[in-house]
Amino acid sequence: MDRRDILKGMGITTATGALGLWSLPGEASQSRPAAFNGLPAVKIKKVKSIVTCPHGIELIVVKVETDQPDLVGYGCATFRQRAHAVVAAIDEYLDDFCRGRNVENIEDIWQTTYVSSYWRNGPVLNNALSGLDQALWDIKGKMAGMPVYQLLGGKSRFAVDCYSHANGRSPEEVAEDAQRIMGEGYRHVRIQLGGYGALNLADKADFKDAGFGRPEDNYMNQRTYLTMVPKLFEHVRKACGEEVELLHDIHERVQPLDAIQMIRKLEDYRPFFIEDPFSPENIGYFELLRNHTTVPIAMGELYNSPHEWLNPMSKRWFDFIRIHISQIGGITPAMKVARLGEWFNVRTAWHGPGDVSPVGHAANAHIDLAVWNFGIQESVHFSDKLMEIFPGAPYMKNGYMYVNEAPGLGIDVDEKQAAKYPLPEKFDYNWTQVRQKDGTAIRP
Repeated sequence: MDRRDILKGMGITTATGALGLWSLPGEASQSRPAAFNGLPAVKIKKVKSIVTCPHGIELIVVKVETDQPDLVGYGCATFRQRAHAVVAAIDEYLDDFCRGRNVENIEDIWQTTYVSSYWRNGPVLNNALSGLDQALWDIKGKMAGMPVYQLLGGKSRFAVDCYSHANGRSPEEVAEDAQRIMGEGYRHVRIQLGGYGALNLADKADFKDAGFGRPEDNYMNQRTYLTMVPKLFEHVRKACGEEVELLHDIHERVQPLDAIQMIRKLEDYRPFFIEDPFSPENIGYFELLRNHTTVPIAMGELYNSPHEWLNPMSKRWFDFIRIHISQIGGITPAMKVARLGEWFNVRTAWHGPGDVSPVGHAANAHIDLAVWNFGIQESVHFSDKLMEIFPGAPYMKNGYMYVNEAPGLGIDVDEKQAAKYPLPEKFDYNWTQVRQKDGTAIRP
């Protein structure tokens, strides 16, 4: 849909002026139509959730419908660990709260929704708010006839540079996987042993023999992990050379002082960054880490509140802000985080795993294209099934992510296809459950 279609659907056929915002290629300049200046305003008619789970990963999208039938927006609200709670927050609270509001007033809607529950900065309500916020930016882009990145200031780069994941059960297997990824054009590779934290790679877990915990709980020998990671970097660097940038995710699963000691051992292998060395409860260790190593640090995947990133960013305690955009409330707060980082030389590295919907990945990429202090983006590859549900999703080529250049976020949602894959009634908690040998729970 281009801007002419939107105007036609609103009964607008002409506009006058000389701002040029509304001129199509080859047309005379036109000013912004009076209907989009509040006479009449475009109003929110309905806020609803769209849920789908085609690959066992619960995805949640917010659809904002307006009083103009052809003008709708989509935003990502995916929080798979509490999917049903987010759906309830959207359908039972945001819908009623937002009906009748002017879709243009994104900042006002964000601020009033943010405090509407009084208590705030929790992941359930933040994700619901994110879906609303991203959908409003999608609508604004469609109204302007521009991709969202243009509304954020235009491109600072031609595409979004990304890293991909190399995994294996030994340094040799990881190096082989890294070389495969490099052959696909990637210049940045994250290297992991046994997924996150070398899970279940070492000796057996005594807690399982004792019948403690759940049978499917994961086991991590933290000392084995701390010993193996420097060896992993040494081998992969030798096998893959100096040109590739190497990343690694600690995933907060070791004690802070152990993490600091391990990171110091990695300096000779020149990591691009080491991710999430400390849990959110241990933010105070960042100053000590900064004083003991020059290895770049990425942090923020578990952050929900400005209180978690404001002080560390302003003190330059880490080098990349790695927040999950839907966890903090969408594009509006993410742009503020990016602008904050620019003044303290903190670059963006938004979280972009499989449990982000294609709409959310598009939101990441539009910000990545616009902000000057972009650092790197986690890559994503969508299956044919996901592309059927989310036509227009971003795509990868030679290690870069590209977005659909259509107005807004450039993605549609096929609700009939989405409905074929309903949410499961229960969540599989296995991924989050990790224990020490004696059964003590390890926090991610």
